Amino acid sequence: MNFDNLDANLDPNLDPWRHRYADRASFLKSSEIRALFAVATRPEIVSLAGGMPYLDGMPFKEMGEKVKELIETRGTEMWQYGAAQGFERLRELVLDICGLEGVKSTKENVVITSGSQQALDYITRIFINPGDVVLAEAPNYVGALGVFRSYQARVQNVKIDKDGIIPEKFEQLLERLDRAGERVKFLYTVPNFHNPAGVTMSEERRPKILEICKKYGILIVEDNPYGLLSFDGSVLPSIYSYDYDSKLGFAPNVVYLGSFSKIMAPGFRVGWMVAPNGIRDKLVLSSESAILCPSNASQMTLVTYLENFDWKKQIRKFREIYKERHSAMVEALGKYLPNCTYNDPTGGFYIWLKVPEGINTKAIQNECLDAGVAYVPGRGFYADGKGDDHMRLSFCFPTPEQITEGIKRLSTVINKY
Repeated sequence: MNFDNLDANLDPNLDPWRHRYADRASFLKSSEIRALFAVATRPEIVSLAGGMPYLDGMPFKEMGEKVKELIETRGTEMWQYGAAQGFERLRELVLDICGLEGVKSTKENVVITSGSQQALDYITRIFINPGDVVLAEAPNYVGALGVFRSYQARVQNVKIDKDGIIPEKFEQLLERLDRAGERVKFLYTVPNFHNPAGVTMSEERRPKILEICKKYGILIVEDNPYGLLSFDGSVLPSIYSYDYDSKLGFAPNVVYLGSFSKIMAPGFRVGWMVAPNGIRDKLVLSSESAILCPSNASQMTLVTYLENFDWKKQIRKFREIYKERHSAMVEALGKYLPNCTYNDPTGGFYIWLKVPEGINTKAIQNECLDAGVAYVPGRGFYADGKGDDHMRLSFCFPTPEQITEGIKRLSTVINKY
C-alpha cells in the first residue's frame, strides 16, 4: 500500500491562479494526520493514529429526547444567529468545567470558538506578524504547527523531559532570543498529557514557567483538552490558576484554551478561551470577522447536555475506558516491542514511541500499512524536520483487543530492522 501520494495536491503548474495567491498561501500544508485518515479508516487497518474519543457510552437516546424538546420549544433561537462571543449560558457552564482546574473568571472573559483549533488560530492572528517567534514544546501538536506556519511565525523549540518544560533550559533559550533581539510573542504549551509526547508538566514547574514568562513579558497560551482525563482521577492546577488576580477577575498573563472535543463531543466543534479583557476584545472581533458567530445549535445542545446529565460521571467513565486501553497498549509494547522506549503517560490519549536506532518511522510507514496497522510518524510533530525516530500511537479509540493486534502487526515490521 503506497501512502506517499494519498493526499497529493494538484500539480501547481496546472493551477491558473498560482501567481495570484498571497505569499502566506504557500505555507499551507497538509498534516501527517489528515493525509493518513484516507487509509486509516479502512476496516482491514488497525488504526493507532487518530485521537478520536470513544463515544459509545454517551446517553444518545436520552439526549435525543432532550434535543427534540429543545427544538420544539426554542427552535427559532437555536437555529438563529447568535453572539460572536458565544451563547451566554454556555459561557457560564464552561467556567464550571475549567473551574475544576482552578480557572476562575466571569462569563465576560470567556469566548466560544469552533473547537480550540479555531481559538489557536485567532490568537496567532492577533499576535503574529511574519517572522515573529512562537515558543512551543518539541515535539508539538501538529495542528498548532500548521497554524503557526500559516501565519509565517518562526517556531523555537522548547526542551521537555518527563516533567514537561525544563525551566532552566527555557530561561536560557529566552536569554539567547532576547540578546538576539527576536520578537517573541507567546509560549504555546499543552501541560497535561501532552499531544504527542504524553508528558505532564509537574506541579512544581508550572509557577516557575509562569514567572519566567512574566519576567520576559511573554504571554502563555495554555491549551488543555486532556486535563480531566487522568487515569487516577487527579486534576492538576492549571498554569492560569497561578496567575489569577482576584482584583482583575482574570489571569493577566495567560490565555486558557479548552474544548468539548476530547471530553464530550468533537462533532459539535465547540471550544473556548478564557482571556484577559484586552485580548478578549480582539478575539471577539476575530470571531466576528471569521464566522460572525459560533453555532447556536451546537452550543444550545451542549447546554442541554450539561444541565440535564451527569457529565462528571461520564468523564469518570471515559477515564476508566482510556486507562484500560492504555494498559493494553503498554502490555502489548512490552510483549512485542521490548526494544522501543517511551514515557508512560498518566492520562490522555497517546504514547510517544521511540524506535531503535536506524529505523525511520516515515520510511517504514507504507510497509506497516501493508501489515495492517496505522500510526502517525514523528516528523509531523516537529517544525524543523526532526522526529523520524518516533511515532505517535493513540489508544483512545480502538478496543484493547484491536490495540494488541495493532502492536503485534507493528512489531512484524519494526523487529525486521
